[in-house]
Amino acid sequence: MDNKGNDILSGKIVISRGSPYPLGITLLKGGVNFAVFSRHATGMRLLLFEEPSRKTPDFEIDLDPRHHRMGDIWYVQISGIGTGWSYCFKADGPYLPEKGFRFNIKKALVDPYARALHNVASWDFDKAKGYDSARGPLDLFPSNEDNTSTSARALIMGHDDFDWKGDSLLKKTWCDTIIYETHVRGLTIHPSSAVKHPGTYLGLVEKIPYLQELGITAVELLPVQDFNENELTTRNPLTGERLKNYWGYSPVGFFAPKQGYASSSKPGDQVKEFKKMVRQLHKAGIELILDVVFNHTAEGDELGPTLHLRGFDNSIYYILDNGGRRYKNFSGCGNTLNCNHPVVRDFILECLRHWVVEMHVDGFRFDLASVLGRDNQGNILPNPPVLEHIAEDPILRDVKLIAEAWDVGGAYQVGNFHGSRWSEWNGRYRDDVRRFWRGDRGMVADFASRLCGSADLYEHSGKQPLNSINFVTCHDGFTLHDLVTYSKKHNEANGEENRDGSDTNFSANYGVEGETDDPEINRIRTRQIKNMMATLLLSRGVPMILGGDEFRRTQRGNNNAYCQDNEISWYNWEYLDSNREIYRFTKEMIAFRKRHPVLRRDEFYKPEEITWFDSRGEYPDWSSDTRHIGCVIHGHPDQGGELCLIFNAEPEPVVFDLPRPAKGNWFLAVDTAAISPADIFPPHKPRPVVQSRQIKLVPRSLVVLAQLS
Repeated sequence: MDNKGNDILSGKIVISRGSPYPLGITLLKGGVNFAVFSRHATGMRLLLFEEPSRKTPDFEIDLDPRHHRMGDIWYVQISGIGTGWSYCFKADGPYLPEKGFRFNIKKALVDPYARALHNVASWDFDKAKGYDSARGPLDLFPSNEDNTSTSARALIMGHDDFDWKGDSLLKKTWCDTIIYETHVRGLTIHPSSAVKHPGTYLGLVEKIPYLQELGITAVELLPVQDFNENELTTRNPLTGERLKNYWGYSPVGFFAPKQGYASSSKPGDQVKEFKKMVRQLHKAGIELILDVVFNHTAEGDELGPTLHLRGFDNSIYYILDNGGRRYKNFSGCGNTLNCNHPVVRDFILECLRHWVVEMHVDGFRFDLASVLGRDNQGNILPNPPVLEHIAEDPILRDVKLIAEAWDVGGAYQVGNFHGSRWSEWNGRYRDDVRRFWRGDRGMVADFASRLCGSADLYEHSGKQPLNSINFVTCHDGFTLHDLVTYSKKHNEANGEENRDGSDTNFSANYGVEGETDDPEINRIRTRQIKNMMATLLLSRGVPMILGGDEFRRTQRGNNNAYCQDNEISWYNWEYLDSNREIYRFTKEMIAFRKRHPVLRRDEFYKPEEITWFDSRGEYPDWSSDTRHIGCVIHGHPDQGGELCLIFNAEPEPVVFDLPRPAKGNWFLAVDTAAISPADIFPPHKPRPVVQSRQIKLVPRSLVVLAQLS
């Protein structure tokens, strides 16, 4: 001990009282301050590793609560350490699952506020084994295995010297936004991607010119909050291949970008490479939206591993059931975060601020966001504090907020998700557009509502079309190619006997299940892909395209490829060459949307702005079971002029009587039945004049006419 009362270890490490705030680590001159929350722990131990991959700690420091605890915060300052070290904690306390306490001094715990992790991929996920007839439920007995040697650790990062080169959030308006949902690894890991850094943040950077050419304005990434892709123990029954947590909806490091997505294996480089990706996206005018998971963690149910939150204070962080022994499971993943507890709420807000301030992220899509609206008993709150705080937080005011407005506990809040700051994945849009184009009867009225921004869902709550994130496909479900190729899911490779994944896909195969050489079936499939892509880009609201749909990426009928880190999920860029017709059509439809502001205004259509008609040119009978409809959008010249949209989902041709344009003639702009390049006409190409007062649409096709002055 020195003359100031500080402990000295090995003549090098000096332990002093430190500060309880901020949580996580704070790099100081000559040392580091550590602070972590635990209300019910009776002891806290800090483990320090001079080399991140070292199996045993160089120092283990037990924190004396008389000097290193204030309220619920355990803290300490260590001098003589710094950048390049790693650390974890161990928390002591009662192991009484029936009362919600699961402390275990044997388990190394990751700091919830860690900015970067190391050793996640080789993490030992030991689990309780279930039920023993002699002893009862084994989660009542703590594991005596010390997992320090295999645990993930938090890295001590140096002061940020990354050169942002003046970068800041892009703040694009919703009406100018076109989202491309993709996966960091899947986008470029296939050899056909031809990038230097496959499967990484830098690999995505190499694809930025492609994204620019396509015309998208925002990339939405599946989770990058660090997770263990090797947590699954199941195998593909068809190949014997070990299955992986590919999607990443199983977070461990909420503040930490995934290490496995970095091209460099040097600890901490994942942070630099993530920042470089953001900077380059912004330089290209493309925003970054992160899919974030605050509804559950990788710790699973009562038989799951103790990794972080459970070991620090299980009864605070989770919504518990059965007197505290089990977990409410509104996430479908074994546990549910207690999001509206003040401690957890602050944790979520600090995490979001970190990604915006330190990492320059432009927005967030909240997985199973309805969970964030539940209280500590699992009941839906009318005004959930955490959602209100996110929406009103002064640092987050300029970022995009997107809710997946449902959860597996039965909450479905599409159209009603907590105020105008929140946009929502519009699941009704997906289903109604699919059903209309599949040819289901009675869908015309719903289809028209989706095309116009879903006023029936959003207007009553004061929302606008910008609150509707429109999509036909997303990561969860069929790709667009598979939607018109398979009438049912084919998930056998997931090892769950095809029980997993949704059975409600509203898909069709048009005569043959799977791939076929039949030219007529393939013509229909191509037409249907164009129909749904065109509908998406003609609709008011914010379009989201599933990455790879623009070149007919297939998952071979798997509609739940969460565990397929292989060619089922990877982007095979050879399809871009073989399906140039769809790529060109998508690209030109995006450009068409941008040229016609009337399609993307942030207001619902007024009655005088849109005129609906049936095949006879008369006002339609919305209760009819017909499967065709048309409309004229009365756009001003500065909004691209008038547009006539005609949709035929019938299995036979339909002749439409055409309304007259306000002046001049109709010109053919889009015809999904035509062979490329006659399926869509860029402005520099001559467009056919439609002089007849009638137009015939072939089965399952779409036509757009434009008025040119």
